[in-house]
Amino acid sequence: MLAIFGGIFDGDTKTNRIAELEAMMANPDFWGDQAAAQKVITEANRLKVTVNPSKAFRAELDDLAAMLELVDEMADDPDAESYQQEVVDTLARLQPKLDELELASFLSGPNDGCNALLTVHAGAGGTESCDWADMLFRMYSRWGEQAGFTVEVLDLSPGEEAGISGATIRISGPNAFGYAKAERGVHRLVRISPFDSASRRHTSFCSVDVIAELEDDADIVIDPSDLRTDVYRASGKGGQHVNKTESAVRLTHIPSGIVVTCQNDRSQIKNKASAMRTLKSRLYEKQEDEKRSEIEKFYGEKGDIAWGNQIRSYVFQPYQMIKDLRTGVESGNIQAVMDGALDPFIHAWLRAGGPTSRVSAAEREFGNE
Repeated sequence: MLAIFGGIFDGDTKTNRIAELEAMMANPDFWGDQAAAQKVITEANRLKVTVNPSKAFRAELDDLAAMLELVDEMADDPDAESYQQEVVDTLARLQPKLDELELASFLSGPNDGCNALLTVHAGAGGTESCDWADMLFRMYSRWGEQAGFTVEVLDLSPGEEAGISGATIRISGPNAFGYAKAERGVHRLVRISPFDSASRRHTSFCSVDVIAELEDDADIVIDPSDLRTDVYRASGKGGQHVNKTESAVRLTHIPSGIVVTCQNDRSQIKNKASAMRTLKSRLYEKQEDEKRSEIEKFYGEKGDIAWGNQIRSYVFQPYQMIKDLRTGVESGNIQAVMDGALDPFIHAWLRAGGPTSRVSAAEREFGNE
């Protein structure tokens, strides 16, 4: 059993890399290039987040192995039963830690350790979808905070009558992108509309896009002549200064048509720097999709923001059920999920290998709501 537990770890390569990075940090000239130095420190810290828990778990496994040997030697001892119970208790205590380490082993993508930029877009449904986008925005903000990440609103566009037409948040912390990427796709809501005086049932759609936020020194070159910069007054919350000065920034990359906005800071300079990081991240994601020749894998797979393309359905009426159409995981506790309890869905997606398509969608759907 201990051999099986130890088999999910492969920390030697990462441990060796940490040693290399620490040797660099010990060099007297390490701080000669502060940007390069910061990159080394960031990489080392991210690796330690993965390696240190694994090392601690290995130490506990060694203690358990010694305990098992002692129990074998004390087979005829009157106190053997108490030691056997201690082994059972230790195994029960180690199981949740093993589950966490197993889950972390699935975060092996080149950018899984990066921060995540999560964007919610309202789709078909007008005011209904704008309200649904606002609900998803709140759900992801709460999930990020509960998971121990730092959540920062980069851009928020109010809907015409209610809710929001779109919003982008930065989720910062170790493996933020590795976890958040599970949410990329179309999300469908079925409920009795609070905006319909006849109390009819409505279906709304929103798309969620998640990309990894690259470091400032990422190897993405943007020709200034390919960039159009617009400044305007921020439309969201932030106080009088935010709304009365042209601090919000919109960057348009003309060749690709990618548009990025940022209005979370009162400083136009800081907003532009943040928008530039986001633009580089989006261009990098686009390049990766083209290299893989699988445009559908992340962007196209999402399809139109409408019926038939959803990865998850949220039914509030006539019954309550949230079901992921890629993994089959479901929950009847819609309040908990909307309050950020997304781990069962995310963990199942990771354990399933990160499926991008709906499996037997006709069978997994909730009928013909």
